Amino acid sequence: MFHHHRELAYTVRVDRPNPVFGRMLQQAIGGPEGEMRVMNQYLFQAWGTRGPKRYRDMLLATGTEEIGHIEVLATAVAMNLDGMPSEKVEDVVTNPLVSARMGGIEPRHFLSAGLAAMPSDANGVPFNAACIDVGGNLTANMRANVAAEAIGRTLAARLRELTDDPGMKDMLSFLIARDTMHQQQWMAAIEDIGDTFASAPNDVIDEGGYKEYAYAFFNHSDSPDAEMGRWSQGASLDGRSEFHVGDPHAVAGQEPELMGGPVSVHAGREATRSDGQGGGVMDKVKGAVDKMT
Repeated sequence: MFHHHRELAYTVRVDRPNPVFGRMLQQAIGGPEGEMRVMNQYLFQAWGTRGPKRYRDMLLATGTEEIGHIEVLATAVAMNLDGMPSEKVEDVVTNPLVSARMGGIEPRHFLSAGLAAMPSDANGVPFNAACIDVGGNLTANMRANVAAEAIGRTLAARLRELTDDPGMKDMLSFLIARDTMHQQQWMAAIEDIGDTFASAPNDVIDEGGYKEYAYAFFNHSDSPDAEMGRWSQGASLDGRSEFHVGDPHAVAGQEPELMGGPVSVHAGREATRSDGQGGGVMDKVKGAVDKMT
């Protein structure tokens, strides 16, 4: 059950409406690093969480908070669209990299939404839930959440760099602070679970001789610098083995050789089986279709 209050989760103040910045704020709503992503991610993770109820409750609490963040950002977008298109709004974005790509308003803010935010990114592409991570493993989910908040915090910091509006800077500073808490929250949850340095899922053990590959760094580059790090030497973080540099050629497989396809594939004479058997799945499908008709 969800309950809505009229008051926003944080004060939204726009001193100088700017439709171009409103367009950029859309990325924080419906982009793959935006609030719609984490809202859906936390809520769906919660609805499938098994085990101690505190993890489910925590995910639900934070997923609900993210709904409020979407409302805050949607309000900020709408307020930045004030005066468009009947009044000319000065483009205060001075960053040349941004101006080259975002040098105009988003037409759909007027044409489709009537001066309102949309569930889409800064280019008007509708939100795609394919970017949410719901793995059904509590540790894996929490680690995905840390990454999601890190990317979202980076986006909020970049957006703050692109505005001189005091109200927008204030709002974004608040969201950045909440992203700090959420990263720390998910990392604390991993520690609470007891899987700080364990590989997920923690009940799967690398068997027998395969364990050698579980802690070997394969350097697939020409640079030895790739091997100069904590990941290639010393005790593994889970305490089960030692990191070392492995030879990827030592586990190389065979050169792939595929048998010729049936005639029905039409792969060409040189790629067709020479045994004269032109049957296969397609012929069986064709036969079944013939029987039906």
